[in-house]
Amino acid sequence: MEIKKGIAVSPGIAIAKALVIDSEDYRIPRRTIMPSQRQVEIKKVRLAFKHAITEVNTLEAAQSDVKESNIKDIFAVHLRFLRDKSLRTKITDLIESDHYTAEFAVSTTLRDIASHFSRIKDPYISERAADIYDIERRLLKHLLGKKREEAAHITEEVVVVAHELSPTQTAGFDKSFVKGMATDAGGRTSHTAIVARSLGIPAVVALEDVTANIHGGDTVIIDGNRGVVILNPDEETILQHEAYALEFSRLEHELDSIKDLAAVTRDNVKIELLGNIEFPDEAQMVVAKGGQGIGLYRTEFLYLYSENEPTEEDHYEAYAQTVKALGNKPVIIRTLDLGADKYTQSKRFVPETNPQLGLRSIRFCLQNLMMFKTQLRAILRASVLGDVRLMFPLITSLQELRQAKMILRDVMEDLDEYGLPYNHNIPIGMMVETPAAALMASTFAREVSFFSIGTNDLIQYTLAVDRGNERVSSLYSAADPAVLRLVRTVVQDAYKAQIDVKVCGEMASEPEYIMLLIGMGVRSFSLAPPMLPEIKQIVRSVTAESCNQIARKVLTMNSERQIINYLRDATRKILPEVF
Repeated sequence: MEIKKGIAVSPGIAIAKALVIDSEDYRIPRRTIMPSQRQVEIKKVRLAFKHAITEVNTLEAAQSDVKESNIKDIFAVHLRFLRDKSLRTKITDLIESDHYTAEFAVSTTLRDIASHFSRIKDPYISERAADIYDIERRLLKHLLGKKREEAAHITEEVVVVAHELSPTQTAGFDKSFVKGMATDAGGRTSHTAIVARSLGIPAVVALEDVTANIHGGDTVIIDGNRGVVILNPDEETILQHEAYALEFSRLEHELDSIKDLAAVTRDNVKIELLGNIEFPDEAQMVVAKGGQGIGLYRTEFLYLYSENEPTEEDHYEAYAQTVKALGNKPVIIRTLDLGADKYTQSKRFVPETNPQLGLRSIRFCLQNLMMFKTQLRAILRASVLGDVRLMFPLITSLQELRQAKMILRDVMEDLDEYGLPYNHNIPIGMMVETPAAALMASTFAREVSFFSIGTNDLIQYTLAVDRGNERVSSLYSAADPAVLRLVRTVVQDAYKAQIDVKVCGEMASEPEYIMLLIGMGVRSFSLAPPMLPEIKQIVRSVTAESCNQIARKVLTMNSERQIINYLRDATRKILPEVF
């Protein structure tokens, strides 16, 4: 028996025989053609794109269930790439100018894009490189005349083990046969992980070498709650996990039954639970999971998934679609969090030694006013369709905030001049993501309608830890006393100024921190949509007074390890199935 530890990305327990899937990887040689063959190769590219679009459309249409709506979103991303005329032009230009084969032009273009994505520090963006490789493989299959395997041949219960699985491979799994997934690579926010969660398939990723330690037919246990994979378990371990699986199934049914109930503590303190989204179509999942609105709408996809500069109408359509889907529920739209490490258009991409401390987010927008104003105009126009709120990211100084608000007023005057309607009283908020912003919260509170504490960056900047660097990632912890004291400062200053304060980083999705944050005064959380029912269960199982006691206790502790152990013990009493 061997135990491997990875990242839990889809909850549940699976026990079955292993099916090891080889990686679909192509090494396309650099080959050139005669000038007379260029049009033939260009025609091959056009046909490959046409067939790939038809294929993905078919896969998207097959996802009809509401639970699978966010799988449709992923296919929509693939279609957006495949329909991007500038991408196709980039490929055909290589054939025209450098006389490359269709296969090499496709491969080198898409791998360049994927390589750029993978270098981005934000995991929500970097893990999209897998989507680009998936699109590359799909196009190459058509160019090379090979049939793409969609795992339809699986006819018995198995646990799929692979180095990496593409999102569309995963979406093609029949969950009546595929009981679990384990991969060497991958991350928590990858589209493959999202698909696994949507299908309800337990999954653990980032196991590094699981494929090297397993053979087809070996018995495997996937523990998607703890991020553990057990190879060739003994009988006692199997029996333990079978009992655990039954208990988890009971919990899932219970969570499903409360999704439409109010998020209120046992002593009647109301808690607001909102969803974080990246694409317009994800709004449907927030509603389906019982979310009360959208607390963080990341808007970078408009730039990152296209080689073309999005127009004002592109922005407006994306925002309008989301706002209409939410009805009268709030939608908080964060302005662009772009920068030197998060941009695909080469004309704006200038490599920086340390992009996290460089020209990014609001700093980038303030130096690219035309782009910034285009987005602000679209957000304001969409504000008449529902409860739209505007949020500026990575504000570190009063000067930045006032400059951003001044630009917003300029845009409002432009819309007035053209007679275009918008909400003149749109609520304006800011992300608190740096120690500077947290320590100046009392000053900022006089300038905005709400705060949203972005714990991911706040932890990184407070502890001086690059969360993407494996050698120091163990130092990255939301339970560090310094981080918690900054969060408490922001919450207290918001309350004194009588403005709303939310927590919207990964901390809001992690069960062990919910009672602590409620005890610190947080009454609004914005989190990953799949986690909404589980967090609601915790809220409905506790009293605000018991949470206050937990917070008072934790804030006397000086050790990160002591704090995390205490919080996990407290949460285990409420939701034992999670730990």
